Amino acid sequence: MLSVNRTAADSLSRTRRWAALVVLMLPVLLVSVDNTVLNFALPAISEALTPSATELLWVVDIYPLILAGLLVPMGSLGDRLGRRKLLLIGSIGFGLVSVFAAFAGSAGQLILARALLGFFGAMLMPSTLSLLRNIFTDRNERRLAIAVWASAFSAGSALGPVVGGLLLGSFPWGSVFLLAVPMLLPLVILLPILIPESKDPNPGKIDYLSIPLALGTMAPFVFSIKTFAEGANVPLAVITLLIGLACGVTFVRRQLRIESPMLDMTLFRRGQFSGAVLINLLSVVALVGGLFFVSQHLQLVLGLKPFDAALVLVPGLIVMIIAGLGVVPVAKRVRPSIVIPVALLTSIAGYVLVALTGGDIGAYEMMVAFALLGLGIGAAETVSNELIISGAPPEKAGAASAVSETAYELGAVLGTATLGTVLSAYYRAGVVLPEGLTPEQVHAAGETLGGAANVAETLPPDLAATLLESARHAFDSGAGVVAWIGAGLVAAAAIVGVFTLRNAR
Repeated sequence: MLSVNRTAADSLSRTRRWAALVVLMLPVLLVSVDNTVLNFALPAISEALTPSATELLWVVDIYPLILAGLLVPMGSLGDRLGRRKLLLIGSIGFGLVSVFAAFAGSAGQLILARALLGFFGAMLMPSTLSLLRNIFTDRNERRLAIAVWASAFSAGSALGPVVGGLLLGSFPWGSVFLLAVPMLLPLVILLPILIPESKDPNPGKIDYLSIPLALGTMAPFVFSIKTFAEGANVPLAVITLLIGLACGVTFVRRQLRIESPMLDMTLFRRGQFSGAVLINLLSVVALVGGLFFVSQHLQLVLGLKPFDAALVLVPGLIVMIIAGLGVVPVAKRVRPSIVIPVALLTSIAGYVLVALTGGDIGAYEMMVAFALLGLGIGAAETVSNELIISGAPPEKAGAASAVSETAYELGAVLGTATLGTVLSAYYRAGVVLPEGLTPEQVHAAGETLGGAANVAETLPPDLAATLLESARHAFDSGAGVVAWIGAGLVAAAAIVGVFTLRNAR
């Protein structure tokens, strides 16, 4: 069964199809930049709004909690109401709330704004990918379009620190939110002109009970992972995990029982769909977890400024984009069960390069390692995303896209939480603190490398040098272990590709 406006999509000229792709890249870039740019603004936000530690945590966390929880409901809603309509609503809402966030006068207002950004952001990503599924009906063209889409998403994540460094060097912290306005304005104008509407022609009724069940599954699960990683309140983490599991079981049982499910669970019976989703999840865990320690190593161990550290990652970003586009002609002729594992072998090599040094690695070597990591993951994700979309019926493109995006968001949370927790544990076990520190300084320096760097600024030069040497050595010892774990995650993704994609072409 085809989407209601499939004929309109088929009649689009080649020029209009690729112009539509350019327009659809704007929200992709925006959401991916927004995932990483805020970290650079946190010091300025802390100084301007004086939030408590809990409020500052919610400023960061509320966005991915809402976004991850609503991706599947919004993808399904787009299938029913119209993907272009939902993308237009989400773009206007995201732009207006971004202005509100930029001029927030308190931490509470900023938390509310971030929550609303997660709500409207959940309308953007599934809509862009599902619209591509209906605009590019030729699979060869669609594979290239999805390669561009995946490259834009990766590019935005890596561009976040660069953009943040540039903006905050000259403008107030609100500029990182105002960035949304010039990016979304062309989309709002050109979307109705270039892109035809598409939706499920027989959508059935909207199951309103499934929406809170989906949110109740993902949001507590993501919150639990973050709380476990911080180790501050284990009972709360266990309770929220159980809530998420209970809602998840109820959600799945309901989807299998009702006539018009929000998410067609039979999609997961298709090897290429479930396998590709799992490959995306494991790859993003490895990539984001790697970025977590790479960014700290470059700044806090090697002493690079934030902008200079971001520039070290730019070659890897370029390689990732080239790999995502360059794999398209290869994927036409070689099975995915071969292309994806072979591509991921290069990512394993990048992690092994870091692991063999025990974490004690220079900027140039780190640049090469990140380029190898980006090369494999960039190529693999282009193929896996195309398999997810082509493996789902056109009328279910929104829901399938939402599952892919949920894997991205969950992978980002798991990458920071799991690999970050291992890194923090090794740091706490290995750091040796010099005598003469206050209890507050002992706590700060003993928890994180960043805390040790802040404490060192208040100490005499000799004492500061001793603390920093011990802290950096402890951090790098953990980074070596994390690199081996990252290599294992990528290897697991490659194995999944071999066994689940055997019948995919």
